[in-house]
Amino acid sequence: MSDAAAQRRARQTLINLLLSLVATVGVMVLLVLAVPRDDSNRVQPVDYKAVATEAAKQAPGVLLVPTLPVDWYANAARYRSSAQDGVANWYLGFVGPNNEFLAMTQGIDVNSTWTQLMLESSKQTGEVIIQDQTWRVFENVRKSSLPKSKDYMMVLDYGKNSVFVYGVATKQQLEDFALSIALLISDN
Repeated sequence: MSDAAAQRRARQTLINLLLSLVATVGVMVLLVLAVPRDDSNRVQPVDYKAVATEAAKQAPGVLLVPTLPVDWYANAARYRSSAQDGVANWYLGFVGPNNEFLAMTQGIDVNSTWTQLMLESSKQTGEVIIQDQTWRVFENVRKSSLPKSKDYMMVLDYGKNSVFVYGVATKQQLEDFALSIALLISDN
């Protein structure tokens, strides 16, 4: 009798362990499904035109304010005076409908040190003619498994100023964006 009772208790312990495991997983699944989650975009669009209007009051030159393609939004816009790093600069970042990213940095009255800092570890790999303007193309010499925003850059020097276009979008999107900037430059 003791042998049969011991086997029953051993089976009952295993059954109780499995039932408690199922109950625990069930409660966890219920909690995961029941807790509301906010799936909205945490990055709020920035009114870059309003920021540009405000920044233009202190900028020593004309700030470039391109028009966005449909379904794109600005996620960053900032102006830094020359007091911070010796060159006044205007930065804009844009996000596309498929999470593409484009950015523009305009340097006003640039110097070679500031330009080299912007180019980091990039080397010139070619040129692109856009709107009769020669844009120098730079590519990062350090390859990484994930694309980075400054892996491919287009640079246009005009007067004492420079504009850098870069991002993790297609080259065609970068060139289209550079065209919109080139049109702004030729209008000024």
